[in-house]
Amino acid sequence: MAATIHPDEVSTIIIVCEAGVGSSLIVVNQTKKKLRKANVEGYKVIHKPARLVPEDAKMIICHKGLSKMVRKRVPGAVVVAFTMFLNDPAIDRVVSALANGTEIHEEG
Repeated sequence: MAATIHPDEVSTIIIVCEAGVGSSLIVVNQTKKKLRKANVEGYKVIHKPARLVPEDAKMIICHKGLSKMVRKRVPGAVVVAFTMFLNDPAIDRVVSALANGTEIHEEG
């Protein structure tokens, strides 16, 4: 399991939810908005259902309830888990790390 990842190693941030619609779209839009506000560019933000997360994914954000399954499916990815679908501090920490060029730490 990866514990950290540097922003230079990230090109795509995958937001994962159970079905791949609805809740993940909320988090995708929120993450994109926060990245724009922080003037962070160059990252693709997409959503996928947990069962379709690519095995070569490097950066995943998901609800805490899915984090164990996602880590098992993609053990090489950094998985940041959130608890609230709106304004969760975990997403703010990811955006801050990307903006500052600092390591993103797995949590949750």
